[in-house]
Amino acid sequence: MKKVAFYTLGCKLNFSETSSIGRLFTDAGYSVVEFTEGADVYVINTCSVTEHADKKCRKVVKEALKYSPNAYVTIVGCYAQLKPQEIAEIEGVDMVLGAAEKFRIVEFISDLTKQPKAVIHQQNIEKVNHNFIAAYSIGDRTRTFLKVQDGCDYPCTYCTIPLARGGSRSDTIENVVNRARQIAASGVKEIVLTGVNLGDFGIRNGQREDKFFDLVKALDEVEGIERIRISSIEPNLLSNEIIQFVSTSKRFVPHFHIPLQSGSNKILGLMKRRYRRELYTERVAAIKAVMPDCCIGVDVIVGFPGETQEDFLDTYQFLNGLDVSYLHVFTYSEREQTAAAEMPDVVSGSTRADRSKMLHILSDKKRRAFYQSQIGKVGEVLFEDDQKGGFMHGFTKNYVKVRAKYDPVMVNELKAVQLLSMTAEGEVEVAEAEAVLHH
Repeated sequence: MKKVAFYTLGCKLNFSETSSIGRLFTDAGYSVVEFTEGADVYVINTCSVTEHADKKCRKVVKEALKYSPNAYVTIVGCYAQLKPQEIAEIEGVDMVLGAAEKFRIVEFISDLTKQPKAVIHQQNIEKVNHNFIAAYSIGDRTRTFLKVQDGCDYPCTYCTIPLARGGSRSDTIENVVNRARQIAASGVKEIVLTGVNLGDFGIRNGQREDKFFDLVKALDEVEGIERIRISSIEPNLLSNEIIQFVSTSKRFVPHFHIPLQSGSNKILGLMKRRYRRELYTERVAAIKAVMPDCCIGVDVIVGFPGETQEDFLDTYQFLNGLDVSYLHVFTYSEREQTAAAEMPDVVSGSTRADRSKMLHILSDKKRRAFYQSQIGKVGEVLFEDDQKGGFMHGFTKNYVKVRAKYDPVMVNELKAVQLLSMTAEGEVEVAEAEAVLHH
């Protein structure tokens, strides 16, 4: 049997797509092996959002060829759609596939002979716009990332995703529900819904046919899945009806990840975001009013062009005063073909780094305060199949990371536990709660 190995850079959506591409290879008679096992084919799924995409890509190619010098190396993903020529020049790369082509990878790889020049199969992103390809990750028994939406119609000035993934398009509710049932039947307890702009779910062939809220209501009825998590949703798309519904839902958990990007209205304007910070404050208040223990995560970008020290402190104070649980901090980095890359008043690299550090410290403080607020409560934990130093880990519904003594019987089980105290590593020690919780 021919062997294939994968490496994924970037987001949860990429992980779900790598997993689906892996199943295409399995169906074609390949065996999927670990990266270090010297595969015949290496597939590297790239990202254009995080910095140094090219550097990371080069490094992974080099590593792959160290384990298997004659391997056939294929690059897919966002970076491959944006800069196919650049990737084709990387030594050791045999094939580059664009956004539409990556799901036909097995057809393209029929012959594993290395040619002197890398082959590129990539078409204009406009052509991919109406074609939604479903994907979900399997492998982690505890949770699955289920892709329900792809692409984005928002023209944020810093972002290349519309160029790399095309316009917004979605699966049908019926398909998603059927897939969720299959996932439930495989024994997975938690589904994480993913998409590029998840709250924009419901566009097919350029027309809006459903709303994200319709999907949420349908998925809440799927038997066998214990938990459904919304991976990330824009503040302007997180409606009161969604918040209300999640607060009394059978399966949706009290955890929202809501991109803010800046706490300064001036910067939000320069970014072409579709809301101002006042709306963000309202969303957080609306969530906390019905779910006081809800976990709220925030994406924020530092060092955007034009961000003065005053603008940054504006963001810092805004976040400091918000009842949120953790931050994902991104240091702004220039992307070709974006409006922001041409903007004046560039922030120096060292200033960007300083601001990032300040927000990372604030995030740690927020997370600790949130965890601390949960001590003494009873929560339901889904334990994972990991073991470090005799401990196993898991997450409560509201995303508190806990640890307990390793017990193989508890893997992929939901347990009612009492949250006792915080460890030095920032996890929460738990003991099994006496009373059995009924959801």
